[in-house]
Amino acid sequence: MAKIGAAQTPPTLPTPAQGVRWTTPIVETPGIVVLGSWIWRLVRFLVTLPFRFPVLVATVTVSFAAWWWLGWPGLAGLWATASVASLVWWRTSPDSYRTWVTLRLLAWWRHVFVYRRHWQPVLVISGLAESYQERRYLPRIRRVTCSEWADRVRVALVAGTSPADFETRVAELAHGFGAPSCRVEVEGPRKITLEFPRRDTLAEPLPALDLPDRVDLAALPVGACEDGSAWRLRLHGTHVLVAGVTGSGKGSVIWSAVRAMLPAIDSGTAQVWAIDPKRMELSYGRTLFAQYADTGEAAVAVLETAVERMQDRAERYAGKQRSHTPTVDDPFVLVVLDEVAFLTAYHPDRDIRKRSENAIATLTSQGRSVGFAVLAALQDPRKEVMNLRNLFPDKVALRLDEASQVDMILGEGSRDRGANAHLIDPTLPGVGYVRMEGSPAPVRVRAAYVSDDDITTMTDAYGPDSPPGGAEW
Repeated sequence: MAKIGAAQTPPTLPTPAQGVRWTTPIVETPGIVVLGSWIWRLVRFLVTLPFRFPVLVATVTVSFAAWWWLGWPGLAGLWATASVASLVWWRTSPDSYRTWVTLRLLAWWRHVFVYRRHWQPVLVISGLAESYQERRYLPRIRRVTCSEWADRVRVALVAGTSPADFETRVAELAHGFGAPSCRVEVEGPRKITLEFPRRDTLAEPLPALDLPDRVDLAALPVGACEDGSAWRLRLHGTHVLVAGVTGSGKGSVIWSAVRAMLPAIDSGTAQVWAIDPKRMELSYGRTLFAQYADTGEAAVAVLETAVERMQDRAERYAGKQRSHTPTVDDPFVLVVLDEVAFLTAYHPDRDIRKRSENAIATLTSQGRSVGFAVLAALQDPRKEVMNLRNLFPDKVALRLDEASQVDMILGEGSRDRGANAHLIDPTLPGVGYVRMEGSPAPVRVRAAYVSDDDITTMTDAYGPDSPPGGAEW
């Protein structure tokens, strides 16, 4: 027994070296809470089942109703009718029936053995999920559908995850699931769809497109998108900058746009003014252009003439109208600049460079509302070469030299969203990325190839010596 008044020595705590292991106290969840959680999950599953598997639920419901009201003979008759209808579909349209069945089986296979199997590892490694243990905080696959060229994976996001998180990880997602690319579509506050192509739909060259029956200057068909839809280029009401190294297909974009405008050019409601410093790309079809220049002095004269006419038109419109409608008296004017850097950076005459830059800046800043547009092609997108990039609302990135140039053309974060223009195969001229209106995600496209024979046919049909309305194609 310790003496009264003696110093008390506090008891010593065991250290980890003595073999004592400290653990966090375990708090058991009450059983009623666990039971309520399971009941809630069951109710949620039953409520959402018709939306997740509508065909399955409809089939079971109709079968049960037939059995309930008509008995076994009625159920047998229902399935016999469905079998006969399926047989008739197969005999009358075997291709569509085979495609429907194949795509359904393919969707099931890829849902189970591709996406659901690798979903958690891919998301954890790409940084879209925290760990392998917390499955409740993992975005869930709701549905997988297949088209003839791509898989569409519908995903329900968890709280705290945004569509932008997936948009910045498209390269990792595409690599993780073995797809050439990935595209994110936002369907709601917490719903997105991931589109994974199964093959490269743009691997084969596109021939020159047929002329449209009606020219829409705000949606000119110039090629195809990766999903098989038409790539339509807007010219009226905007300006377009096409960037790419030599041989990347800038001429395909320019000539496809000119080709799509031919009926409007023939009717007099549209004009193309061409500036061709290289004297190679546009000179082949120079008879199609209302103005043409191939030297620095002539190019400046054409640009300054365009500025003068634009300002005259703006003065006439002042206080009377705010938008332009193409007419014969006031046609839409497209100024095409092939290798614009020659005029803004490479020309030896400083006065030529200064006047060209001023004219281009005036056209791109004031011409949209009065029917003047600039379609410029560029090889080097650096600021010191072309400091007017921001005056072009729409941009096309073909094959580029450096990864940093992608964001220079398409905007900050475009490369993170999958626009790998610096990795485009040199054997795929005309392939590039654009940012469609209303979506920050870049879209992979390919411009149609307009050959020399096509240009010759165009000049013969719509040149100054052609008959009115164009020759027979």
